[in-house]
This record gives sequence, structure tokens and C-alpha cells, in this order.
Amino acid sequence: MADADRFLLDVPDSWAQLDLTGSALAEARTTALALARDAREQARINDLFRQAREVSRAARRRGALFAAGTATQYDDGLFMGYAMVFAVTAPPGRELTLPVLAAQLSPPAGAQGSAKQPQGRTVSAVELPGIGQVARITGIEDAPLTADIVVRMVTMHTVVPIPGSPRDYLVVTCASPNLPLADEVYELFDAISGTLRFLPGRAEAVS
Repeated sequence: MADADRFLLDVPDSWAQLDLTGSALAEARTTALALARDAREQARINDLFRQAREVSRAARRRGALFAAGTATQYDDGLFMGYAMVFAVTAPPGRELTLPVLAAQLSPPAGAQGSAKQPQGRTVSAVELPGIGQVARITGIEDAPLTADIVVRMVTMHTVVPIPGSPRDYLVVTCASPNLPLADEVYELFDAISGTLRFLPGRAEAVS
């Protein structure tokens, strides 16, 4: 990167950077189970935390530069959300157009060759403070985490060109399995994505 080699993304104070140890998730799961009203809710909580572990592992496997998430118990239920940042480079001689990017962000075809298309996918342009106009793709997607785990999630991908690197982009991906809260979740994800900013590149030492 010629003009920037670092970035910052702010997440709510209750969110934690994802890791592979699972210690934060285990503590949050214990708290959530203690507040569960019945066995059915306990089963749902266990399923959500299993998904959370796989999201964390999948983010690392896919080369996330940053990944944070939350599992917070509220009076009306458990909320889970994730924010990740990935680096994307357009292939030589090709432009990273929105149709190409949208296809790349679609889930792969299943065993029978038929993947569900994202529900209500919207491609739009949004303004990020200090950065300018960028592309955004939203929708309800089936996110394949492992060979046998597919999670339906509210998703938002914000595609940000990296200053000084015409073919390089950062993709801020936010996701949550709390589908009934889609409108509120999109507002939260918009606020998180809007905090992305680049820091000046480090000056090279002169001998």
C-alpha cells in the first residue's frame, strides 16, 4: 500500500476480538445457559455457540485481518454478531466490478450443484466518513462454515478501496444469525462499518 498500510475498525465495547481459544465464548455460554428459561432455549443457545465457534475458526481459515464478535444475553434473548475485515485483490487485467464481487460473496453450490441465492440482496453505494463513496452488498445468506454446518445470517459487506493501491480492497463483513432483528442489525452494522479508517503508511528508514 502506497498511502496507507494500516486500518482501524471500532466495535462496541461489549464485543471481543475473536480467537481460537474459545475462553470468552465458553464464559458467555455459561452465562446465557444460566439465564435460559427452558430446555428448548438451552438447546438453541448451545446451537448458537457452536455456530460462533465455527465462525471464529472460519474467519481465521479465510485469512481475516481482523475479527470480532459478541454473544450478549438481553432480557428478550441472546444476540450474536460478528465483524470481520478481509483483503481482496483484483486479478491482473481485471476490474473488481460489483457483479464480480457479488458473485464471489455468494455461497458455493451444494452437493447437488444448487446453492440458495441470498435473500433480498441489495447492492448500493454508501458514504464512509473520511473515505468517501464505497460499495455495499446486503442480504440474508446461507453461510457455509463447515461441510455439515450452514448458518442463515443477516449479512453486510462493505467494499473499500485501499488508498494508493488501485487493485486492492478491504471488505468489512458483518453477520448475525438473529434474523428477526434484521432492521436493527443492519443499523448496527452500518455504524460499525462507518468507523473504518486508514492510517498513514510508515515512513521507510533512511540509512
